[in-house]
Amino acid sequence: MKVVLFIASIIFLSACDQAKDPAASYLERSAPKFIEAENNPGGQTTVANHIQPSLQLPAANLADKLKPNFHAGKALANQPWVKAPTVTFARDGLGPIYNARTCLMCHIKGGKGFIPSNNETPIRGTLVRLSKVFDQQDLSANSEFIKQAGVIPHPMYGDQIQGQSVSLAHQLRHSQKPGTIKHDVPPEAYVHINWIEETFTYPDQHQVSLRKPELDFQYLGYGPLGEDTQYSIRVAPTIHGMGLLGLIAEQDLIALTDADDKNNDGISGRVNKVWDVEKQATVVGRFGLKSNKPTLAMIVGGAFTNDIGITNSLAPKQPCTDLQAACLKIPNGNDKEGVELPDNLLELVINFNRDLAPVKRRNSQNESVMAGRELFYQAGCNQCHNPRFVTQKSDDAPHLSAQVIWPYSDLLLHDMGPELADGRPDYLATGNEWRTAPLWGVGLLESINGSKVFLHDGRARSIEEAVLWHGGEAEQAKKYFVQLTQSDRDSLIRFVNSL
Repeated sequence: MKVVLFIASIIFLSACDQAKDPAASYLERSAPKFIEAENNPGGQTTVANHIQPSLQLPAANLADKLKPNFHAGKALANQPWVKAPTVTFARDGLGPIYNARTCLMCHIKGGKGFIPSNNETPIRGTLVRLSKVFDQQDLSANSEFIKQAGVIPHPMYGDQIQGQSVSLAHQLRHSQKPGTIKHDVPPEAYVHINWIEETFTYPDQHQVSLRKPELDFQYLGYGPLGEDTQYSIRVAPTIHGMGLLGLIAEQDLIALTDADDKNNDGISGRVNKVWDVEKQATVVGRFGLKSNKPTLAMIVGGAFTNDIGITNSLAPKQPCTDLQAACLKIPNGNDKEGVELPDNLLELVINFNRDLAPVKRRNSQNESVMAGRELFYQAGCNQCHNPRFVTQKSDDAPHLSAQVIWPYSDLLLHDMGPELADGRPDYLATGNEWRTAPLWGVGLLESINGSKVFLHDGRARSIEEAVLWHGGEAEQAKKYFVQLTQSDRDSLIRFVNSL
């Protein structure tokens, strides 16, 4: 049996104690008795579910003295950056190549990003990760680099496609014929998506349309990608509750691992081991779709540089690669420290993200929702979507300390089968493995910003479609779901949408 070692109790439970401990029941196949705490996924940080819900509200228990900094960070996250040099030093340095002008252009209103439903519009607010296929010789020659980067980036395009640039030709692309104005620094590519549709038929003959994406790279700015290039779509995730996830103790995550499936339940979650630039050491990853980032600070710092082209102390190198000579010549907005975003402003945005609150659950006592809760456990969904943790003590963020939280994720890597595989390793994560996505707030996504796409590449347009794409370690849970009556399937989905 896998047991969560909660920080609230630092006693190591014996096998006998485990059977008595109510926390242990959250890993069983029968739902434990519902408790009122489940309605507050962020513990005391949880905010009320307003008529118009928001994922951009500060933690309910955030001290008044910290609220001005929260709103200053929010303003910076919404601030559009402009090309350098300009008359203002506070917001220049955009690009030279980038994906968005603001942080929240991808995480719109704190919710998920969008992905085009057809081939007519290039992706925006959705990323394409790149890397080079490497063999044992590459691994030996670049072992220290791979240890710190997790992948071998494409030599020309780096580890991410930037689909926009500060070039006048790009800015006027909607009004000019292609080639009319010459680029000074071209965007790396315009990426379109072809959707391939297929039909899934349940045993009761009910049918659901499923889709999967096929990338279409147009106007590659720096030459062909090459056949040894690996690429993977990343739809921007929600950003609420990340400060709470950051305070889950490493030992609590490790306690949930079972890499060799010693208990024979078909679930073999494991941690990713990734590089922490601040500690200059390898640590347990918990953020990112493959758990390839260890801290919220690295998520924010990396996004500023790679997505907006705004360098900072955590990611000080422009997104241009060494082979993109024209890109490297474009003026930047560096200050005397050699970066475009000073540490004090970077910290404001990090803490804004840290303090974003989960929203109170809805309809938890509804009869259908309660029936779906029982089915969720019977299917074994809770084996990966672990309901409950208790956060560690934090002097820096006392409002996030010792909170009982309900993210419905173990933050571990799981093999999700060949259908969802991107074939692209990232640190220890294989091409088949993904981090368990937290489920808190999923039922709010459409009302937040209109986006209702799920999974790493946005292929699922509903919770139902997302479940039907599950495979690998989740195959048995999917089979259980598929064999249910439509009424029971609807109840399970209602439960998930209530979280």
